[in-house]
Amino acid sequence: MGRLPRALLLSLQLALLAAAGAPEAPVSAPRSLVWGPGLQAGVVLPVRYFYLQAVSSEGHNLTRSPAGQAQFKVVIKSLSPKELVRIHVPKPLDRNDGTFLIRYRMYESANEGLKIEVLYGDEHVAQSPYILKGPIYHEYCECPEEDPQAWQETLSCPTKEPQIAKDFASFPSINLQQMLNEVPKRFGEERGAIVHYTILNNHIYRRPLGKYTDFKMFSDEILLSLARKVLLPDLEFYINLGDWPLEHRKVNETPGPLPIISWCGSLDSRDIILPTYDITHSTLEAMRGVTNDLLSIQGNTGPSWINKTEKAFFRGRDSREERLQLVQLAKENPQLLDAGITGYFFFQEKEKELGKAKLIGFFDFFKYKYQVNVDGTVAAYRYPYLMLGDSLVLKQDSPYYEHFYMALQPWKHYVPIKRNLADLLEKVKWAKENDEEAKRIAKEGQLTARDLLQPHRIYCYYYRVLQNYAERQSSKPEIRDGMELVPQPDDNTSICQCQGKRPSREEL
Repeated sequence: MGRLPRALLLSLQLALLAAAGAPEAPVSAPRSLVWGPGLQAGVVLPVRYFYLQAVSSEGHNLTRSPAGQAQFKVVIKSLSPKELVRIHVPKPLDRNDGTFLIRYRMYESANEGLKIEVLYGDEHVAQSPYILKGPIYHEYCECPEEDPQAWQETLSCPTKEPQIAKDFASFPSINLQQMLNEVPKRFGEERGAIVHYTILNNHIYRRPLGKYTDFKMFSDEILLSLARKVLLPDLEFYINLGDWPLEHRKVNETPGPLPIISWCGSLDSRDIILPTYDITHSTLEAMRGVTNDLLSIQGNTGPSWINKTEKAFFRGRDSREERLQLVQLAKENPQLLDAGITGYFFFQEKEKELGKAKLIGFFDFFKYKYQVNVDGTVAAYRYPYLMLGDSLVLKQDSPYYEHFYMALQPWKHYVPIKRNLADLLEKVKWAKENDEEAKRIAKEGQLTARDLLQPHRIYCYYYRVLQNYAERQSSKPEIRDGMELVPQPDDNTSICQCQGKRPSREEL
């Protein structure tokens, strides 16, 4: 194909710039867009959130932060002047592409409702003020929606989750008795990391099997949080709290595979996958001591693309040999790669040869244009956070996967690299020589991750896994010997009155 004439090329570039909205274009508050789950009273989340797209007076979406002194700000108050509701509303997160992420965390319920004002300077944005009629429950309010279908519709949960469909294809029915007989013997020995759960009448019961079950706090927290929001199905299941997926039996074997639930899957295992404990914890604890959560990362993605350092970057522990190779490659090719090991555990003898890199804040990763994602013991759980940045992710080919990988495609959302890293330098050079294409892939990956990893989608995914599991059980779940009730947290700081129900702390 021949080159376009220079004049035509220039006019096309100018047209694209105009369509995108130049950075100095004035913001039109009424024409700007506001949307998201945090504008719906029925979407109960630890941190509620919604989005804002700055739009110019000509009606074009801005693609950079608006110029000038005026700022977007959000004011959230109770509808009733008599009702004092503590709400933490930090500054909007500027995502450096003309969009903003607004977050707020409620510490009490608003029985009358909320008034949300979104302002640009002194002018209301879009349809502001937004009126959310109560009751609006805070995170620790135990007021579950009794119609799970209505709850899923309120959250706009996807009707299909390909990974869930794939995971349950191996288990048309689930034999609880087989599970009870086999799981403790196969996976619950002293070094095991299995927890046996029963959910009955929306209460959570559990008994740990094995020595390494401290991470049950993560599974406890999300199950309790779900039970406060929606009526869960009765079911009985085992969660693997270890790194590696456990069930390697094939479907055509006798006996067949057991439906163990894990945080990480692999090509040669049959485990049913949930979002990792890391993503789960991030969702539950956002804006409360956790800095690298799925929301905050979006407003801390470093310099704009053109100002990022044109190198591939990696920091991490020595949990896989390829990571050591990465550091050696960086020593030999410092103009292409900056890689370092921050802690030695598996290959301590290599520290003297390769050196130990200083720890660096995760937000500083995004000073670099290219991020190298290499497995740890299993899938590297930083991958979702790297995808939410605006750097190009170079992802190692891997047999391991998390719950959302199936939606991602090489060369569309990330650049693939071989497992032995043989083509890493070649891929970095390709990215440097094809800057616009690299930028496009980085942006496509970021936008897809923003959609897949929204906190409300994490809740949808958990519920859908539990629902699918419950539908396949061939007998009724029971509270077994040794199980204890996992109590809901006692929130003494605020009274929670469910709509149509008695106050949960009436006597107070």
